[in-house]
Amino acid sequence: MSEAILTTNGGPIVDAYAIPLDEIDLSDPELFRTNSIWPYFERLRNEDPVHYCKGGDYGPFWSVTKYNDIMHVDTNHAIYSSEATLGGVALRDQTEGFFLPMFIMMDPPKHDAQRKVVSPIVAPGNLAILEGTIRERAGKILDSLPINETFDWVDRVSIELTTQMLATLFDFPWDERRKLTRWSDVASAGTSYGDEEAEKARRAELLECAAYFSELWNQRVNATEPGDDLITMLAQGEATKNMEPMEYLGNILLLIVGGNDTTRNSITGGLLALNENPDQYKKLRDNPTLVESMVPEIIRWQTPLSHMRRTALEDTELGGKQIKKGDKVVMWYVSGNRDEEVIENANSFIIDRDRPRQHLSFGFGIHRCVGNRLAEMQLRVVWEEILKRWPATPIEVVGEPERISSNLIKGYASLPVRIPG
Repeated sequence: MSEAILTTNGGPIVDAYAIPLDEIDLSDPELFRTNSIWPYFERLRNEDPVHYCKGGDYGPFWSVTKYNDIMHVDTNHAIYSSEATLGGVALRDQTEGFFLPMFIMMDPPKHDAQRKVVSPIVAPGNLAILEGTIRERAGKILDSLPINETFDWVDRVSIELTTQMLATLFDFPWDERRKLTRWSDVASAGTSYGDEEAEKARRAELLECAAYFSELWNQRVNATEPGDDLITMLAQGEATKNMEPMEYLGNILLLIVGGNDTTRNSITGGLLALNENPDQYKKLRDNPTLVESMVPEIIRWQTPLSHMRRTALEDTELGGKQIKKGDKVVMWYVSGNRDEEVIENANSFIIDRDRPRQHLSFGFGIHRCVGNRLAEMQLRVVWEEILKRWPATPIEVVGEPERISSNLIKGYASLPVRIPG
């Protein structure tokens, strides 16, 4: 291989079928940054769908790559735990000495009680109220975009829209809302193992986040009127009002990342997918009502969270493999969403699928994404507003996307685009 791309694990990205099966390690973030991961997933789905990786930066773990096996793990929390004390929900274990409990990393009953505190903010009635706000803001953002000029879609549209929404949900100081973007990026960033300076800097920024949100908590904890923002809900909720500071920070970061990355990267991924599949973009422009089925297809296609991890609470069997108590089990949602045994033409982007919501991007079971309907609504509204403004002319991607180096967040740092005049 000439001019091989070097990965963070020190070797070149090679043909996924040219290496021994037991040497495949899906955890290398560079496979995602370079968009080279797909043949690895394809091979494992076909040859070893429950695959044991002996080790690497993240230690030994099982990779679950097929749709139905992922569903089995995700819906059996009594066997496969999310508990933070066992390592949490990401490939990388919680950092020793900087432990951040959050309700996604809890099992019942504590998980259920804390989730219930914040779920009213995405109840149908509140979503109906929020839709008008989202539509107005999306319109202003789109109207501010230059014509016949290259600009970064990630910064100007995807980040700005989702950050405005987060600021509303937290009732966060409007002029400082980009702090939320920064803290989201820092929280989800994977620093290299052994990079002590980078980890020290990361912790310092997250402690800055903790101090900021602690001040907001103190302002709202004794409010006489029940608040409808997330901070007031946490400060006054029976299951959350006595949280330790690091647990409060953990839940705040969960809500920031969950409310930001899924929608932000799907807004970008959707535009990229339509440009890569111009027949589908034309289909959408010819029939704008297809936005309804296109939105879940974008979320399936993008799969903004590549994986979720569980820890086995007992010896068990999965796909003919013997999982031992304490083993790390990784559900690769991004692979399950391309499983052609379950999803017809899974490797094709099709905006008018018969069953567009048949995907794993939001998870299943007790940890199914609490804000999934809000994410879908934001995507629907932004595309409805795009089609109002440019019904006949596609927004053009004019350069390669810059993907982030992460095996958890499947996202974009930038995407150059141009709106023809």
